[in-house]
Amino acid sequence: MSDFDLQVAERLAIVQGRIDSAGGRSVEVVAVTKTWGVEAVHAAVRAGCHSIGESYAQEMVAKLADESPRRYQVRFIGRLQTNKVRALVGLVDVFETVDRESLIVELARRAPSSRVLIQVATLDEPGKGGCPLDHVDHIVDVALAAGLAVEGLMTVGPTEGGAEAARPGFRAVRRAVDRLGLDVCSMGMSADLEVAVQEGSTEVRMGSALFGSRPRRQ
Repeated sequence: MSDFDLQVAERLAIVQGRIDSAGGRSVEVVAVTKTWGVEAVHAAVRAGCHSIGESYAQEMVAKLADESPRRYQVRFIGRLQTNKVRALVGLVDVFETVDRESLIVELARRAPSSRVLIQVATLDEPGKGGCPLDHVDHIVDVALAAGLAVEGLMTVGPTEGGAEAARPGFRAVRRAVDRLGLDVCSMGMSADLEVAVQEGSTEVRMGSALFGSRPRRQ
């Protein structure tokens, strides 16, 4: 086992400790490997992660196209353009950033019955995707009618204000998950993990907490 593997395993144990201290039960850790090489994917899997998260379609295809068979699930967690869907078919297990009808139509056409999460925006922050909270029921209905497997909701906390600033939005998304009878509530990253778990997250997305400072994207 390499030094990098040991480092990732130690950091994952710390993350699990943070989840436990926040009262988490059955919270999945998604290892966010965007901008890292495939060695980060393998290190995360060896440490015990069963899912990895990627955000950039072109990078993901180059990195994972030859990864067969895979011992992990791939979750696409970046903003997804409709013209990138075709390239990701067969590589992505769960599309976590579905937030508009045009994307639903393209997914239903290119990847029928895809497993998806609906991304919800609880704040109006430039650069972040997601449908408004008061629009989520409609988007879920459209996705189900198109034959997609809607497993839950996903949201991203605010950039400013610290971890506590995320609490109202996380609480609202968890309520929507319960009201809609869904299973997955994906919220929380390295900086706001505890608040997310306290508010009922079932999936947290960890990048720097596992791998350290992110390499510059090429």
